[in-house]
Amino acid sequence: MSVANPATVGDCLRVGAGFSQGDRNWIAEQFATLDARLAGFHADTTELEVSVKDREVRGQKVTLECWIAGRQKVVTTSQEEDLHAALNDVRDDLRRKLNDAKTRQEPRNNRHLRDHVVPEETEALPEPGQG
Repeated sequence: MSVANPATVGDCLRVGAGFSQGDRNWIAEQFATLDARLAGFHADTTELEVSVKDREVRGQKVTLECWIAGRQKVVTTSQEEDLHAALNDVRDDLRRKLNDAKTRQEPRNNRHLRDHVVPEETEALPEPGQG
């Protein structure tokens, strides 16, 4: 699917509670691998927000939320003690969830779509020895 204005982390990311605008660039670098997954969506209808509760304290919680028009909000969280590891954890979890959502919309996994796909006509092959 080709999108005229594909979403990128740089365009769609905003930092929430616990982060400053100064943190935004290094977080965007951490999340850059999401660009390939987000490219199938329009930048103007896609939003990402990352926040952290109790930053750099035992029990911190990093949350990454993703809104894409026409889809349910996707939320991932991590309670890794290392902030860098927590950011990688939420990034990887978001990628998995977006991939799973895409798979559910494909015809073989979605009964509604599958029932409306017209199978190709195949000619019956003769069984061996009946040639």
